Amino acid sequence: MILSITQRDQKSVKNKVLTPLETMAADIIEMHPEYHEVLLDPDSKQADYTVEQGQTNPFLHLSMHLAINEQVSIDHPPGIKQAFEQISKRIGEHEAVHVIMEALGEVIWEAQRLNKPLDNQRYLELILRHTTKSR
Repeated sequence: MILSITQRDQKSVKNKVLTPLETMAADIIEMHPEYHEVLLDPDSKQADYTVEQGQTNPFLHLSMHLAINEQVSIDHPPGIKQAFEQISKRIGEHEAVHVIMEALGEVIWEAQRLNKPLDNQRYLELILRHTTKSR
């Protein structure tokens, strides 16, 4: 579950300690002020976010941030941590996560379309393409 901004504020006011996952989620939310209003609106969870309408699903986006952070922290698939570090040196950590997110989205789409498991090798190949790009 993504920690909402109000939950983080409530815990801060009550001097409660955030769990590591809550802290990570709150930090990611802070990096995305464009989603703050949506995250504060309880009805936004019911909204239909469609690419055709040019909308990004903020819940999916933030969840992918969490997933990629975990993948990098445990270096799975092997090599993702090094690729992340190389891309981060060039464009910054937040943008590096977005590069990896595009690759993740592509391999998830391919897996669903082909009804096959996610191809970790293809995922890493898509990420590694960005390690050699010049600015």
